[in-house]
Amino acid sequence: MEARLAFPQDSPPLAILSAAKIAGVPLTIDPTLASGSPPTLHLASGDFVHGVNTILRYIARAAAASSVPSFYGQDALQAAHICFVRPLILSGSGFEAACLFLDGYLVSRTFLVGYALSIADIVVWSNLTGTGQRWESLRKSKKYQNLVRWFNSVSVDYADVLDEVTAAYVGKRGIGKSPAPSLKDKEPGLKENASGQEIDLPGAKVGEVCVRFAPEPSGYLHIERYKGRLIVRFDDTNPSKESNEFVENVLKDIETLGVKYDVVTYTSDYFPKLMEMAESLIKQGKAYVDDTPKLQMRNERMDGVESKCRNSTVEENLSSWNEMVSGTKRGTECCVRGKLDMQDPNKSLRDPVYYRCNPDPHHRVGSKYKVYPTYDFACPFVDALEGVTHALRSSEYHDRNAQYYRILQDMGLRRVEIYEFSRLNMVYTVLSKRKLLWFVQNKKVEDWTDARFPTVQGIVRRGLKIEALIQFILEQGASKNLNLMEWDKLWTINKKIVDPVCGRHTAVLKEQRVLLTLTNGPEEPLVRILPRHKKYEGAGKKATTFTDKIWLEYADASVISVGEEVTMMDWGNAIIREIKTDNGTTTQLVGELHLDGSVKMTKLKLTWLPDIEDLVSLSLVEFDYLINKKKGRQ
Repeated sequence: MEARLAFPQDSPPLAILSAAKIAGVPLTIDPTLASGSPPTLHLASGDFVHGVNTILRYIARAAAASSVPSFYGQDALQAAHICFVRPLILSGSGFEAACLFLDGYLVSRTFLVGYALSIADIVVWSNLTGTGQRWESLRKSKKYQNLVRWFNSVSVDYADVLDEVTAAYVGKRGIGKSPAPSLKDKEPGLKENASGQEIDLPGAKVGEVCVRFAPEPSGYLHIERYKGRLIVRFDDTNPSKESNEFVENVLKDIETLGVKYDVVTYTSDYFPKLMEMAESLIKQGKAYVDDTPKLQMRNERMDGVESKCRNSTVEENLSSWNEMVSGTKRGTECCVRGKLDMQDPNKSLRDPVYYRCNPDPHHRVGSKYKVYPTYDFACPFVDALEGVTHALRSSEYHDRNAQYYRILQDMGLRRVEIYEFSRLNMVYTVLSKRKLLWFVQNKKVEDWTDARFPTVQGIVRRGLKIEALIQFILEQGASKNLNLMEWDKLWTINKKIVDPVCGRHTAVLKEQRVLLTLTNGPEEPLVRILPRHKKYEGAGKKATTFTDKIWLEYADASVISVGEEVTMMDWGNAIIREIKTDNGTTTQLVGELHLDGSVKMTKLKLTWLPDIEDLVSLSLVEFDYLINKKKGRQ
């Protein structure tokens, strides 16, 4: 039983509603309290929690114990810093005073408390959003850049949840919305992407469409629009390749992508009915059991040669089928094949395999079964039973479409429309899960989350924002043409999203650095506050130390000439008076500041670091491609 949140209809508690959504706390909404009454949370146990702050504390602690560990702070000190009293005065001059305070507070912070989202961020975000146009006007100005940067960052990371709450209770859909198009906002008949391509599902009726996303749980997930239903179905028909790890991580990836589905199902749920259908087809003479060796069967299909078992009697086939079900030695040598057309030019119709024996235990049902359906047999059957109206699938399966329809026909099931789209291939990238598994098993990568992998977790770990991925996919559209895409376009979209909120840091290579002594530099270190990003004030500010000794990159120092005037970024010009070398290698420079010099006249614009003890050592990792061929077999 869900908890019931009661509150006045004229004052919905946005902070509570947003926090509950993010924390995954299911609520039944009851906006029936008298105006001015504080909200009350009625728990399934019969207890209740009264008041905004108390309810928020309850949600934060519940989330910290399960779904969002940082919600109540990651240690006792952070928990003490989280204040549940509304931090903003939402009327009069106090509002802008609070904004000014928060803007200064967020100069060097990404979150209000600690290094991850907490309930404090949700309270402040909700209070700002709840002011409606007042905050929107300030947000568009450049008055509180740090506060806007923080607000936009929270909005982007939790766009789906926060948009849903604001749409329902603020009446301003899209406040704080991600720069990427929201799939849920699209309507039938509107253009699907920037290229102007439209998606028209054949025979589709608004509100009656049902599609399915059907991953096989044999790897991590890697790289729709009518008002209908979306089924996530795990086609777990091959126990040798599948595991609960892959199921859990596919669901995690779907959540990361922001895909909203109606239900999760498994093909293994239909194993009993699939076996009944296979046996029914055998009895009708539409399928038979074949013990032809695998390689010979493959050659016979290629050559259009009928199997010696094709004309076995129903009784013989049922006897062999029972051997398969029992997993006997004889049964393991057999498979069930559909009796379609061995002479058809489309080889997928040449008596495809419907069932195989497999002694390996299944990750969900254990060793209950010794026979498992093939994907080609199970997919149309389950599509029809689950009410799928349109099977969306990659055009690489085009030759098997006729097989899909023929199997449905032989089963006596309703027709499911197939809608094709092209597979999106990326340069220097392997997308085959079988081949990616080889990299994992042979320790060529750390695991499935390796930053060089095209898995969702891999590219997110590398720094890709999901909003960029969605925008990239929408711009490609549901084309039927084969695409080989460069990664550059995806990272360009990503840069536009992260640029306004990403600070800038300066570094030099520790093992390849040269000291520049400025004879007229500051006698004592001088600290100035400078913007982290020259184009986006919202990225915050940084403290930069100016000293009479600074470090330069060797690559820069080695090309400087005596008497040359150079520009030091964020400082000004200097003239190099002396260059010290050792066996032709530049080891030290001596120069003097010339801050009146024109930065437009210098050829070299140098990054630098002060020679102080506070410098931080770090390692930068640049990820290359896993393969060196731009286009390979997938």
